[in-house]
Amino acid sequence: MQSIEPYSCLVTGGGSGIGFGIASLLAKNGAKVTITGRRRENLEKACESIGANCHYVVGDVTSEKDRNAMVHGAVQHGKGLQGLVNTAGNMLRGSICDLDPADILDLLNTNVVAGMRLTGLCVSHLKKSGGAVLFVGSIHTRRSFPGASPYAASKGAIEVLAKVLAAELGPLGIRVNCVIPGAVPTEINIRAGLASNEEENLERLSSMIPEHPLGRIGTPQEIAEASAYLLRAEWTTGASVVVDGGLHIEFFQPLRGKHHISTCC
Repeated sequence: MQSIEPYSCLVTGGGSGIGFGIASLLAKNGAKVTITGRRRENLEKACESIGANCHYVVGDVTSEKDRNAMVHGAVQHGKGLQGLVNTAGNMLRGSICDLDPADILDLLNTNVVAGMRLTGLCVSHLKKSGGAVLFVGSIHTRRSFPGASPYAASKGAIEVLAKVLAAELGPLGIRVNCVIPGAVPTEINIRAGLASNEEENLERLSSMIPEHPLGRIGTPQEIAEASAYLLRAEWTTGASVVVDGGLHIEFFQPLRGKHHISTCC
């Protein structure tokens, strides 16, 4: 397994949520991390929190010019590049009858095409280092949530993309994997209008706790732990690792009373 130190990693969408969690964990363990996002204030705050190993580049992943700047900044900061984490993304929800085709295409451009293009720009650097690419999927590919068809479709595309790129880039010594997070409180739900603030977002996700065999929702840090493994595991590629507390399982609470099924072994 590759060491995190020394290690240079580019994390898109690293100013908040899962991206911030991944960047924080890598930097804490000695990696040189470059985070990107569209809001300078968020990135400055994130870098200050993460520490000296963190550098940021302001940019939009849908812009080819900005993508080039992100790669250049990461290579300069880390004196090379061993990892790329495609976390940046948006959510679009609505009835299939009412969705605007332009909005759907914008979502696919952000969630799928941007990461595909950014990966292409990183190949020459990752080939030199024997590095890895990580895509971030979603529990939406394991559970069906009405009204989330555009988002679920984009995450399904990402998961298949990771497998195809694993086959394509494997001969170059580059590994490609996908982590599948479950119910984790991040601001993407607020941006999508599912909650108006962090407290409401947490309350909404917590309503799903009974559907988790482990009895709770997750944290960005727990997604980061799985992500760090996938970035470093030298014989793992084309994998989709679900980190969701068991939410994807068809789980039913055991009955109480005379028909109670014991959960003990």
